[in-house]
Amino acid sequence: MTSIEVTPEIVRFYSETVDEADRLVSTADGRLEMVRTQELLRRYLPSPPARVLDVGGGPGTHARWLVEDGYEVHVVDPIPRHVAQATATGATAELGDARHLSSGDSAYDVVLVLGPMYHLPQRADRDRALAEALRVLRPGGLLAVAGINRYASLFEHAAYAHLHTESMRESIGTILATQIHDGKKAFTTAYFHSGEQLREEVAAAGFLDASVFGIEGPAWSLLAAAERNTGQSFRESSLFESVLTAARMAEPYPELLAASSHLLAVGRRPVRGVGTA
Repeated sequence: MTSIEVTPEIVRFYSETVDEADRLVSTADGRLEMVRTQELLRRYLPSPPARVLDVGGGPGTHARWLVEDGYEVHVVDPIPRHVAQATATGATAELGDARHLSSGDSAYDVVLVLGPMYHLPQRADRDRALAEALRVLRPGGLLAVAGINRYASLFEHAAYAHLHTESMRESIGTILATQIHDGKKAFTTAYFHSGEQLREEVAAAGFLDASVFGIEGPAWSLLAAAERNTGQSFRESSLFESVLTAARMAEPYPELLAASSHLLAVGRRPVRGVGTA
């Protein structure tokens, strides 16, 4: 499987426009996403050593700490640069597509799909990616899937202090109405989930006990606004700690899912058969 089969603007975006290796370490809201993703995954991960397939794992950002924690990690990603970067983390890596995995049936204890779902705007493609995750996951194994929240762009561009401009207001209005970014400007092709949509897709694929969490919580855009509008770093600050605390405190309240930037869904492959949720 090669990157040719992935939407061309996605390949260009990650190959030429951004270096994904910097995203979760260079800003306060990026660090927040990293810290929260780690603590949510560690809540559910089996004890190491266990086999983890990181589908759409990018440059190995999560593979690195998983390897350090003692897991055996294999990364699959459609971007050649990411595959090369991921191998430097101590994980193995290959070029591939979430919809057509090369791994055998029931080969992994954990499957992470932390990027592909929001780069697959068609439901049939997302269903195929989840079906592949189910196939390669052992019975009883853990699935973790990330999505971008439907309203994330509203909060983000308000924080960047330009949502009031006509062009930006129209652009974000289209995303809110369609849940799709066409990839023609700034960010690449993307689909934006609601919490219930993400949970339903995971459950419909045959995973049991599907639950959804808001990763960054309801106050993440304060960090984005502070850094963007002052030019200062807030990665180590009382504001960061307060926003992190808000994310943790928001977990019991499903109505606050709509305020997070990313969503994390977890589920398990049934022990017998495909099952339903």
